[in-house]
Amino acid sequence: QVQLVESGGGLVQAGGSLRLSCAASGRTFSSYAVGWFRQAPGKEREFVATISGSGGSSTYADSVKGRFTISRDNAKNTVTLQMTTLKPAETAVYYCAAGLRMMPTPSWYRYWGQGTQVTVSS
Repeated sequence: QVQLVESGGGLVQAGGSLRLSCAASGRTFSSYAVGWFRQAPGKEREFVATISGSGGSSTYADSVKGRFTISRDNAKNTVTLQMTTLKPAETAVYYCAAGLRMMPTPSWYRYWGQGTQVTVSS
């Protein structure tokens, strides 16, 4: 069982940066890949980035490559998403999720946090 809690969301101007954190409970956290997804009102949940259990591999959506960085600290049971050059269209609720494989599809992830709101103003 893994429980996830996101934090770090908020209001930022276009072009600004935010750092999201995902804190996990559970002794086997390093066994899980962790993904970040986002969902805007009226839209489907969208893949943002994912990282392997060891932290040695990561994958990004094309729309965020070069601007977002995912990292993890298994000693602290945390995963971080550093977001830069944010755009108004990236306003959404951001979720972290844990699963057994690094996949860009929400259905591969078994455990989900409650989400944190990111609002990018123009």
